[in-house]
Amino acid sequence: MTRETTLDLLRAAAPGAVGAFNVIHLESAEAIAAGAEKAGGPAIMQISQNCVKYHGGLAPIARATIAVAEAAHVPIAVHLDHATELGLVTEAIDLGFDSVMYDGAHLDFAANCATTAEVVRRAHTHGIGVEAELGEIGGKDGAHAPGVRTNPSEAVDFVADTGVDALAVAVGSSHAMVERTSTLDLALIRRLDEVLSVPLVLHGSSGVAEDEISRAVTAGMRKINISTHLNRVFTASVRATLAAQTDLVDSRKYLGPAREAFAGEVAHLIEMLSGFAKPRDED
Repeated sequence: MTRETTLDLLRAAAPGAVGAFNVIHLESAEAIAAGAEKAGGPAIMQISQNCVKYHGGLAPIARATIAVAEAAHVPIAVHLDHATELGLVTEAIDLGFDSVMYDGAHLDFAANCATTAEVVRRAHTHGIGVEAELGEIGGKDGAHAPGVRTNPSEAVDFVADTGVDALAVAVGSSHAMVERTSTLDLALIRRLDEVLSVPLVLHGSSGVAEDEISRAVTAGMRKINISTHLNRVFTASVRATLAAQTDLVDSRKYLGPAREAFAGEVAHLIEMLSGFAKPRDED
């Protein structure tokens, strides 16, 4: 299957959304592809700056992820997530990523605009889309204060000044949550969707209940980032297998079932975001 660009997937998503799932290791990349194939729908594989640090470099995990995406039988895009280092963005562009996210939310508005605009210039030269962030999203390294929201008028100026192709906005979600208790500002999402010409991105979706995510998609969200929730599914499976078979030494025998559980959850999430499955009640 020929890979699709992230922007093509997002443009085709309405009135649904595309799930963007983080790659941690090869098993998660394989699980995302398997889940997308099971659901018969597209997905975005994301590699974050934190993942790059874990692996000691971008190229090996990126090349493996791209290979898995290219072998899939459904449209899959490969995206660089939350990069604050410009060198990493350039490397991802050179490796052939379908899109990159430059996260300048830690900068003041003027500096964020100027730096993001330079990233857009570099990426667009290679036909690669750019996602940016405006209005810090809570929970990342404990640095973002709760209650932060993206200002619609600032968002309009930011998109116009930078030329970004998608915008991650702060609307009540928080990164790295292990409980799905966030309440989103749906009125703000609708307002941002009305005034912006680019797709909206929801980060920190692992902390948002499925019915709330569905409402956010209806309000205008087109890319839904989910990582921690899927890591919980994977880890729970590993724990269960090792608890049941305490003599296991072959890692494939516990990573394999975890990969299958991860894939099953990806399939459900894709179906839910596309409107083909109802949100599940939260435990």
